[in-house]
Amino acid sequence: MSHTTYEHLDLRTDGDVVWATMNRPERLNAMNRKLVEELRDFFVGLYWRRDVRLVVLCGAGAAFCAGLDLKERNTQAPGGRSVGASLTGQRQISEIVIAMRRCPQPIIACVDGAASGGGFALALASDIRIATPRTRMNAAFIRIGLTACDIGVSYFLPRMVGSSVAAEYMLTGRFIDADRAYQLGLVSRIVAPEAIQAEAQSFVADMLHATPLGLRLTKEALNHAIDAQGLEAVIAMEDRNQILASLDGDFAEGVTAFLEKRAPNYARRET
Repeated sequence: MSHTTYEHLDLRTDGDVVWATMNRPERLNAMNRKLVEELRDFFVGLYWRRDVRLVVLCGAGAAFCAGLDLKERNTQAPGGRSVGASLTGQRQISEIVIAMRRCPQPIIACVDGAASGGGFALALASDIRIATPRTRMNAAFIRIGLTACDIGVSYFLPRMVGSSVAAEYMLTGRFIDADRAYQLGLVSRIVAPEAIQAEAQSFVADMLHATPLGLRLTKEALNHAIDAQGLEAVIAMEDRNQILASLDGDFAEGVTAFLEKRAPNYARRET
């Protein structure tokens, strides 16, 4: 699938940055099968794209993403799928967050309004989250007869807030409001809804000062450091990445731009 044919995922390219907007506002951007397919296709494809350095993920209207579209799910014939087919369908969804962590581009999530169930998972799988006063996040799965451990939530949440707080929200399905999310370190900023994209743009501007390779290697190292066996393993990875970055062609431009107090002008790479 080409990203130019997406129906529910709007992509806007601004230089090296892609602004990706889930566009089903009448359903609070709930993920139907088509949107699931488009999100998966987009994030899986990012792994190979050197022309994209950053992604900003948003939801159209007054919600980020209300999770899976249960109305669409209820139209499916009961008992019509085998266990194997159901597992494949489940993995078609969970592959989205794996691809989000695997892709080298940092992802900034503008979490305005509801981020429930699968929407919560998308927010947690992002690198930076920005909230508004109306942000509400929860592991909604447990409130509809499933477990709260779905689409990576049981991996991400305890690592971000600790196992006790994660248990509090996953066993109850309670909502985390913006203030609580900020206290827990789940979100970096709380801004007015009309200011959220400008706030994301400020993060984008700062990140674009990094060399393309330096930015990618930093996300990669952060991913691995979370699960690393110890300090020496992390240091070895850091040492490797610093040498790779220092030998990259953009390193000299990064240093020169810093000394001259100007924005860097890195070589644009399409492939």
